Amino acid sequence: MTSHLLDEVGLAPLAGDLERIEVRLRDAVSADDRFLGEVAGHLLAAGGKRLRPTLALTAAYAVYGTSASASDDAVTGGAAVELVHLGSLYHDDVIDEAETRRGVPSVNARWSNIVAILAGDYLLAQASSLAASLGADVAALLAATIGELCRGQVLELQYLFDVDRSEDSYLSAIEGKTATLMATSCRVGGMVSNVSADTLDALTQFGHHLGMCFQVVDDVLDITRTEAELGKPAGNDVHEGVYTLPVIYALQSSNAQQLQALLGRKLDKAAVEEVVTLVARPDVVDASMAVARTHATKAAEALAGATELDADVCNRMRKLVNGLILRSS
Repeated sequence: MTSHLLDEVGLAPLAGDLERIEVRLRDAVSADDRFLGEVAGHLLAAGGKRLRPTLALTAAYAVYGTSASASDDAVTGGAAVELVHLGSLYHDDVIDEAETRRGVPSVNARWSNIVAILAGDYLLAQASSLAASLGADVAALLAATIGELCRGQVLELQYLFDVDRSEDSYLSAIEGKTATLMATSCRVGGMVSNVSADTLDALTQFGHHLGMCFQVVDDVLDITRTEAELGKPAGNDVHEGVYTLPVIYALQSSNAQQLQALLGRKLDKAAVEEVVTLVARPDVVDASMAVARTHATKAAEALAGATELDADVCNRMRKLVNGLILRSS
């Protein structure tokens, strides 16, 4: 179920606690209506990295150590943030008109856009219910996070097929659609573990910068890896009109005329492959990865002054960030 990135963390209770979260997730997506339960559980059954609940758990371990399993509240928090992530994927697949997700037909492709939207809403509602069981502060945080996810996605949609998209616009969009939920995952793990405000902010900053690093690396991989490696067509962002950091940097280079002539409209497969070739140049990839490495460094620095936290667990968390960088090589 988990990827090698999560295995690298190497914390003894993690596998068992992730299984507890899996049980909590299955309970959350069940419904009296059989069809709703089937649709809501569709992507859950397909697996996934479970990176966000792992962040919630590791934040809790950083407070109490790894001599025992995580608290029930940490497990509930981890399930809540994963349900937000799953709900957002249902909505994203409608926006992208995606046909597959995690190696299975997407909900919108198997059933319909309306079913996917309603099932995504149901998952967000279940996430909110779990968050409310942890108290008003966690519920308010999750509500604000869902709002930020929407802001990031709407900002991205405003710049579809826009060759003038700025780096600032890109960074603001990924902060909303990716980094915010990872920051919240870490923050929830700290909140249910009753840490001080300064330590809570340190965990949150770690999650934020890890999320920024994660998304930049993901966007680099979209133009440097093959379809077999990605599990989806290479250059899928280009096809959808989402011009990510590598494309933005390539458009700023001295020989961008050929690339600019291709972009700005929906492209067929051959044209997407041509764009990918033009973008996936070493200088562009290196410049993009430099941004990812900057956020990786900031993630590590965020934990440096958090004296309340377990030093070994913090080192494992930094290893997770380094693993994100290494997966691009």
